[in-house]
Amino acid sequence: MTRIFMFPGQGAQRVGMGRELFDRFPALEEQASDVLGYSLRTLCLEDPGGRLGDTRYTQPAMFAVNALALRAHLEDTGERPDLAVGHSLGEYNALQAAGAFGFTDGLRLVAARAEAMAGTGGGMSAVIGLPETQLRFLLLRAGFGSLDLANLNTPGQIVLAGPVEDLEEAGPILEDAGARAVRRLAVSGPFHSRYMAPAAERLYPVVAATRFAPLTVPVVANATARPYEQERIGDLLLQQIHQPVRWCRTMESILDEEYGPEPEFTEIGTGTVLTGMLRQIRRERGAAVGAAGPR
Repeated sequence: MTRIFMFPGQGAQRVGMGRELFDRFPALEEQASDVLGYSLRTLCLEDPGGRLGDTRYTQPAMFAVNALALRAHLEDTGERPDLAVGHSLGEYNALQAAGAFGFTDGLRLVAARAEAMAGTGGGMSAVIGLPETQLRFLLLRAGFGSLDLANLNTPGQIVLAGPVEDLEEAGPILEDAGARAVRRLAVSGPFHSRYMAPAAERLYPVVAATRFAPLTVPVVANATARPYEQERIGDLLLQQIHQPVRWCRTMESILDEEYGPEPEFTEIGTGTVLTGMLRQIRRERGAAVGAAGPR
């Protein structure tokens, strides 16, 4: 059996997250607050001024809570992963779980990432019920070359990124063409799209100065849906900012036993969004096999 740890990213945050973890690991909570320059506990439990929805604060908070959840899981179960994956920001937690960097070094890197990514104009919309090829065709036919496919989450759930006005205009068109739903996401930028290339450039000096320790288990990269190569960790983290999150392909490759038989998935962190995506991918794979019929 291959044990896979999955870590959620931005979008899974909620007020109140981490309460029991802060009580359990007060020294780590204090370290995080020292690194960030503000109280992590206050941010997560009270959300003053709605800052938990601000990328600058969301990403460090998610990384810290995911990391504390990992510490709790390791202590409670003694389980260690055979492979780690993370969705967007969660990929940093996957790398930490694989030993690439420690808690405080990872938090500093994530805080720099959040600062680099903040302030980019644009947004994101989730499109439900259209496969990738059809969605690309519809966008091309309707003249929405400004919109990128940013998150390929499941065969029927794809997130677009780009200018807000184009996202708003495209929504009704895609619904008329068969999408079950098109809904704007509560994010402050067009993440994982061409528009984030300047953010990758801003983050480059920090990544270039970071020493990544040898990975103890494979980590599958969002940008390639393939395992990290040790010498390319920095390059792939920069690519991740402006390349799509190929989550569906990542999950399918694991289910196809490319990394070992009988995968067992454990989502670590806040919520169960990745578990829900995995369930949907499995359901649609089963439906595709059934539609193909016996061979």
